[in-house]
Amino acid sequence: MSANSSMVGQLLWRGPVCISWKQDPEGAVYHLANCFLLLGFMGGSGVYGCFYLFGFLGTGYLCCVLWGWLDACGLDIVLWNVLLAVACLLQLAHLVYRLRMNTLPEEFDLLYKTLCLPLQVPLQTYKEIVHCCQEQVLTLATDQTYAVEGETPINRLSLLLSGRVRVSQDGQFLHYVFPYQFMDSPEWESLRPSEEGVFQVTLTAETECSYISWPRKSLHLLLTKERYISHLFSALLGYDISEKLYTLNDKLFAKFGLRFDIRLPSLYHVLGPSTPDGGPESEKDDEEVCEPSLSPVQATPTSVQHVSPCSPPPAATNLPAPLSRARMSRPDSGILASRSPLQISSQVKSRSQAPLAPIHTPEL
Repeated sequence: MSANSSMVGQLLWRGPVCISWKQDPEGAVYHLANCFLLLGFMGGSGVYGCFYLFGFLGTGYLCCVLWGWLDACGLDIVLWNVLLAVACLLQLAHLVYRLRMNTLPEEFDLLYKTLCLPLQVPLQTYKEIVHCCQEQVLTLATDQTYAVEGETPINRLSLLLSGRVRVSQDGQFLHYVFPYQFMDSPEWESLRPSEEGVFQVTLTAETECSYISWPRKSLHLLLTKERYISHLFSALLGYDISEKLYTLNDKLFAKFGLRFDIRLPSLYHVLGPSTPDGGPESEKDDEEVCEPSLSPVQATPTSVQHVSPCSPPPAATNLPAPLSRARMSRPDSGILASRSPLQISSQVKSRSQAPLAPIHTPEL
């Protein structure tokens, strides 16, 4: 032990004894190699930082190979620097492979930055969503229909990437679908995974459009397997449907001058189509119905009259005649715009409960 400690002490304190120092400095290749190594060790983190690091280190080791081959003439110097240079080149090749694997097509990359990146969706999760639609971008020509009312089955969910799509029902325009909005989100939410149905609206491309589409069964399988993706689609679809509802609400406001809430089922009674056998006479009857409802308010005295419990009921001749079917018909849009909100609300309250889903689409 004492002999080993004495040798270590000699190496540390005395150092190796050089027979002679070289008077001439090394060549320019040796100094260039050290400059590249210095720059390489100053590299940062991340993918591009690794590119910087291994790029300069590999260049520096190649310069050391040239120095050992031409100036130092040492085989060991050449071999070690060749191994280090090859290791740096392999690291660079691995980084290039990783970048190519993470690269998305232009349309999907723009979709990620627009729709998913603000929600901080991980890139790996987004790749699973893109893989479900097979990374295919479909197109629609001008005036080409995506779905026909009453004919096209609901077997997919599509997202518009570019262009504009017109939504109509019975030839009546409802709203537009713009880029990065779902084309059939209401139809998707209206059915359970085990149910089948057809479109109740017609979707027609007004310009050249491109979109992506997820098959219904494949997407349901993905949503069942991945809870995070299920919550993500639930939020995106809910926001998309609410935007469509508010678009229709603004359209009703522009039509009647009154802002209704289209989420209320009773709005169907107000905006629903009138019966065909009512005609203009029903409008007159509606005016007659409103006039008696206002006249008792004007004729009511300030004092309260007490009626004895044994007083006979009023004569049958004073009772108004029962309203006919024409009287109970829904008001026309012109009459609705001319009436006050109080008259409309009182008339709606007097009717029976509205159905949850209208049979006929109200004229907007």
